[in-house]
Amino acid sequence: MLAAFVSSPSPDEPLSVLEIGDRPEPEVPDGWTVVTVQAASLNHHDVFSLRGVGLPAERMPMILGCDGAGIDEDGNEVIVHAVIASPGFGGDETLDPKRSLLSEAHQGTFAERVAVPRRNVLSKPAELSMAEGACLSTAWLTAYRMLFTKSGLKPGQTVLVQGASGGVATALIVLGRAAGYRVWVTGRTEAKRTQAVELGADQAFEPGARLPERVDAVMETVGEATWGHSLKSLRPGGTLVVSGSTSGPNPKADLARVFFLQLSVLGSTMGTRDELLGLLAFCRTAGVRPVIARELPLAEARDGFAAMIDGDTAGKIVFTMT
Repeated sequence: MLAAFVSSPSPDEPLSVLEIGDRPEPEVPDGWTVVTVQAASLNHHDVFSLRGVGLPAERMPMILGCDGAGIDEDGNEVIVHAVIASPGFGGDETLDPKRSLLSEAHQGTFAERVAVPRRNVLSKPAELSMAEGACLSTAWLTAYRMLFTKSGLKPGQTVLVQGASGGVATALIVLGRAAGYRVWVTGRTEAKRTQAVELGADQAFEPGARLPERVDAVMETVGEATWGHSLKSLRPGGTLVVSGSTSGPNPKADLARVFFLQLSVLGSTMGTRDELLGLLAFCRTAGVRPVIARELPLAEARDGFAAMIDGDTAGKIVFTMT
């Protein structure tokens, strides 16, 4: 079957080790099932995998991809939940110390077929296209958990989203606006800031800009480049939710500001199956849809990876299998 995969890591030139070609059909353990993939979306996690981050060479060749939507063995339209809990684990699967994602310990969704645990297959709402459904279980679920599980925000309060154009950031803008928050964003270029406002942000600022007032919460996925600004932007008692560090993982902590202003710094990773069900319901009732920057056939996946590596994103990049 056709797949996009990696056989050896390249920390400095990730695009050079992306392979697109034939891979064996998925192995199906007890309790698992096969989904015929129709669409899958690209995440920064896939670029990290090419670099070997979180994916040691002994697990390769590895088919990439966490997100996917397709047809199950009974002919139903489904969405794949990417978080794989260890056998017998109960409760919040994101807290399982032995959890993994598709494409880490198990082959991923950038293929014509993928094997997943049966509990990780959810019905796709008819209102969503396959491409839209394929965007939800990583970036959009991450944003949903950050906003609705972690932040403590109430309608009418102000949230700052750092880095306006990525998959998580665009999801935060759309979901936050639909939930009644005042959404401010930062973006590196005028084009990115303009697009953020078109998506529903109330205001867009240059990175590091002094804001009109301090905000109730900051959604942080960028890391070192924006961390200081995130802390300075919070009102006393405000909350910083961090789910990524694409610019680097080791910012200056500024602990005096954290304790003196009694700031809350919360980590957030992916989301649970129940939260994905909540996201699907929110998409239906609020009428929100994932923002798709471009759709490409899987055979042209290299172009999508190149765009993400270059920072040329304005929403999700989706690969289709037909």
